[in-house]
Amino acid sequence: MFKHLFSTMNEVLEEIQKEYPSSNGDKKAELDEQLQVLKTMSDEFIEAWLLFEEKLGKFYGAVPISTQTLHNELMDLDLSSKQTDEFMRGQGYYKLHMYDQAILEFETLIKRQPDFLLARVYLAMGYLRKGEYGEAYRHFQFLLPLTENSKMKAISYNAMGCIQIQNQNMEKAFEYFQKAYHTDPSCMEPLINLDES
Repeated sequence: MFKHLFSTMNEVLEEIQKEYPSSNGDKKAELDEQLQVLKTMSDEFIEAWLLFEEKLGKFYGAVPISTQTLHNELMDLDLSSKQTDEFMRGQGYYKLHMYDQAILEFETLIKRQPDFLLARVYLAMGYLRKGEYGEAYRHFQFLLPLTENSKMKAISYNAMGCIQIQNQNMEKAFEYFQKAYHTDPSCMEPLINLDES
């Protein structure tokens, strides 16, 4: 059902992309109007899908997670023997929304301790919160095969799904959200909601 609809939307967008550079006047206005319709449709799908996920989560008894809850869950994953000064500083910067500084601390830390997966999650989350989706995606993708921890995997899949939404790749986003839910149903709220905190 969705495949056909998104295929059509992609075809229309490709046609607009071909015609747009050489268009002017009325034709450009018509193309702008078509772009706005596509954007509105995309926004409506995202909103409807997120509402559906919320209802599904309530049905399965999933509890929405706030930024603080996510932070606490990440801390539960930590091995206290690895809490270095860089980790504590990075974590502090992250909690204060000072993502540039947090990223510097976590980058330094994972160069020295590449197997410190919690530091890698914070690093990826820092990039995600800064809007550097490519870098965040790369770190989450790198992390997945390295951990057996279901919460880390679910957090990674959720984040990757949100990044796919930013890239307007809805089918891939749905796939990642489903993987997140199947990996750990208690951690299914998309991380896009973190921006509300």
